[in-house]
Amino acid sequence: MWPTLARRLLIGIPTLLVIITVCFFLMRLTPGGPFDFDAPVPPEILANLRARYHLDDPLWKQYLDYLFGLLRGDFGPSFKYRDFTVGQLIAEGLPVSLENGFAALIFAVLVGVPLGIIAALGQNTARDYAVSAASMTGIVIPNFVMGHVLILVFGVWLKDTFVALPAGGWAEGALANRVLPVFCLALPYIAYLARITRGSMIEVLRAGYVRTARAKGLPFRTVVLRHALKSALIPVVTFLGPATAFLLTGSMVVETIFQIPGIGRYFVQGALNRDYTLVMGVTIVSAALVIVMNLVVDLLYTLLDPKVRHEAGA
Repeated sequence: MWPTLARRLLIGIPTLLVIITVCFFLMRLTPGGPFDFDAPVPPEILANLRARYHLDDPLWKQYLDYLFGLLRGDFGPSFKYRDFTVGQLIAEGLPVSLENGFAALIFAVLVGVPLGIIAALGQNTARDYAVSAASMTGIVIPNFVMGHVLILVFGVWLKDTFVALPAGGWAEGALANRVLPVFCLALPYIAYLARITRGSMIEVLRAGYVRTARAKGLPFRTVVLRHALKSALIPVVTFLGPATAFLLTGSMVVETIFQIPGIGRYFVQGALNRDYTLVMGVTIVSAALVIVMNLVVDLLYTLLDPKVRHEAGA
């Protein structure tokens, strides 16, 4: 396991460096700038602002200075939020995104995986068709549509009933304010997990070792839980790696719709305002989480698949 971990880390570090480099130069080459206000700015004031943030330095020098700052844990100042550094904004928004992301992840796994198993065990039956239809509906409806539908139903139409929920805001993490964004965030992942689990379970149930276990007279429940489920979860774990990173860093659309102060919302605002350092900071955190979660997936493979465990130890 440890050689596998070392190899993945050696691959992850240059991958993160490439992501930082590409994003840095793309941000600088994009038309517009952080000081393109609606009202014209006198040239001397604009020059002072650019000098204040070292935007008048050569591009290669800005890049090297930024890398050296990252090595010190400094993401730089925010161009839009003048009284905050990017590190402070991320430290403020990341816990909010993590809370919603963990809740959505747990909810998606607890609902999506059992639905996929139920559909697979009843292949080509009414329950299979119902789960498949619901999954396709959850996949094709985007978050920005589902979010507004939930607000319309629970925040407007049912506002005078006991099931009314806040249409937005965070309210210091009140439970009522979490329900709609968590459900909206988890819904497409429930659909994906149900379909992935269904397809994987059907394939595993047709495998030779499962048929052998059933031929030996083992109860069907034992065959499913002890022999089929572990192998069927491998594609699920593969999907959960990047999906978990995305959920934990917050959905940009969901946080914007429900006015949640997470880093996803900061990313949207930073992109609109050409806040270079804020966009870079959120991108780096998200990329690092994706790399870490893929590493966790590789390690989980060694627990789920004996062949992978043997190859990792070789």
